[in-house]
Amino acid sequence: MPLRWDIDHAERFVHIVAEGPVTLKEMEAHFDALVLANAMGYAKLFDSSRGQPVYNDDDVLAMGARLSAYTATLPSGPLAVVGTSDLVWSTFKRFVNISPSRRPAKLFVSVDKARAWLKEQQAD
Repeated sequence: MPLRWDIDHAERFVHIVAEGPVTLKEMEAHFDALVLANAMGYAKLFDSSRGQPVYNDDDVLAMGARLSAYTATLPSGPLAVVGTSDLVWSTFKRFVNISPSRRPAKLFVSVDKARAWLKEQQAD
């Protein structure tokens, strides 16, 4: 599976790892799993350093619509995305621009820096 996640309820933290091509279908499955686990409000670390987003503009709009439905009634925790490719960075920017959530979201080049930033967000 190109996308896997671990939900830590005690720490209110989700670690998502992408490896290889990730499509809209995988992203929707992960959104649904977070909702079912009542983890949408948790801090999320999305490590896409070995992932390759495979979404077009329509897919990004579909993700935005799904998140609109979720965030209408559910909280949305901070999001740290790790990745160094131009594709990851441009996809992140499109995703943040279309997302209805006003949560803190930031790009990082290392998992350690992303984790440190998320801890700061949780301390606020």
